[in-house]
Amino acid sequence: MLKLTDFIIDCPDPMALAAFYSRVTGRAVKEDSDDSWAGIRFGEIELAFQRVENYTPPTWPGDEHPKQYHLDFEVDDVEAEQRRVVELGATLQKDFIGDEGYGWRVYTDPVGHPFCLCRNRRVVWRDGEPVGL
Repeated sequence: MLKLTDFIIDCPDPMALAAFYSRVTGRAVKEDSDDSWAGIRFGEIELAFQRVENYTPPTWPGDEHPKQYHLDFEVDDVEAEQRRVVELGATLQKDFIGDEGYGWRVYTDPVGHPFCLCRNRRVVWRDGEPVGL
């Protein structure tokens, strides 16, 4: 099973950008946010901000520096979902799954957009839904 859990935006200062979007949306920044990752919950989806060193902002609608984001999908079985997404046209780019089976794998879709399949230690699956995000 696979479930969209996060929409992640690259930035130079996650806490500052999270504070901006917190004010824009009227929603609180998550308490476990820090200088490398900050988030705001929107029901089942988290809008997250990830620190990127040497960040270059997008120039959209120009294409010199395209838009920068990626999607995270929580999965109950990384290997099964990897087989499925690769069969559908995804390409594995990098593996960050640790020895205990938790972490993420980075893929690109058929036209090069990044996304991750994640297996988080703090998540359990109940009735087809990840619980504990």
